[in-house]
Amino acid sequence: MRDPLAEPSDLIRSVSRALRVLESVGRAPRGLTVKQIARRCELTVATTYHLVRTLAYEGYVIRREDGTYIVGLEVADRYRELVAAFRGPPAVGEALRRAATETGYSHYLGRFVGGQVAVTAVAEGPRSPYLEDLVPGFDEGAHATALGKALLATLTAEQRFRYLREYGMRPFTTATLTTSETFEADLAAGDRRGMQLELGQFRQGVACAAVLVSPDKDMERRVVLACALPANEMMTSARMVRAKLLATARTVADSIAADQH
Repeated sequence: MRDPLAEPSDLIRSVSRALRVLESVGRAPRGLTVKQIARRCELTVATTYHLVRTLAYEGYVIRREDGTYIVGLEVADRYRELVAAFRGPPAVGEALRRAATETGYSHYLGRFVGGQVAVTAVAEGPRSPYLEDLVPGFDEGAHATALGKALLATLTAEQRFRYLREYGMRPFTTATLTTSETFEADLAAGDRRGMQLELGQFRQGVACAAVLVSPDKDMERRVVLACALPANEMMTSARMVRAKLLATARTVADSIAADQH
C-alpha cells in the first residue's frame, strides 16, 4: 500500500500509472481488457490504452487474440536479474545448493532490503516441505520465520518494536507469536541457543532455523542463513541442524567477503 503522505513532489504521473497498470495485469492471470484495466486503475480508457500500448511495445505485457492483456516475458527477465542481485556472488549460490543437497533441507538467505526483512536466495531441498511463499523477494511474516527472527534480533528492542508495529504480527498459524512480549522472550531463547527457531509458527508442521552470517553496522549488509524442515525432524535433530547451518554460514560469509575485495 502506497503512503500518500510520502508521495514525492516530482512524481512522474505517467510512470506511476504505467506501474499501476502492470500491477493490475499481474494480479489477473486470465488477462484483462483495456476497459477492465482502466476501471481497476481508476484511469480513463484513452489513457489506459496509451499506457498498455507502450507496455506491450516494451514487452512488459502481451496482447492475446481475445483482446486481453497478460504479463509479458520482460517481467520475468527483471525478476531473474533481481534474484541474481539479491543472491550475491556465484559462490554463495553454490554454498546454498551444496547445503541443500547434503542435508536434503531447503536453505534460504535473508537480509534487510529497504529496511524490511526479505528472502534474498533459495536452494530447494527434497526433504523439506515446499513453501511456495518463501521465494526471493518475499518480505512478510518476519515475526513468524526463523530467518526474520535472526535479522530482527540484530536490532535494538526499540527498533524491533517499531518494526513489528509497522508491519504487524499476523497469525499465520495458531502457534504464531502475536505480541511483542512473547516475541522478545522467544528471541532471548534463540540467543541462548545460538540459533533462532520457529516450530509451526509460519506453516503448520514445518520448522525453520536460522543463524547470522555477517553482522554489520549497516543493517542492510547483515545477512542470515536459514533452513526449513519437517517440525518432527527439528525436535530430534536441532544440534545437527545448528552445526550444519553454522558451517554453511562460514562458507557464505567467506564468499561474500572475497567478493568485496
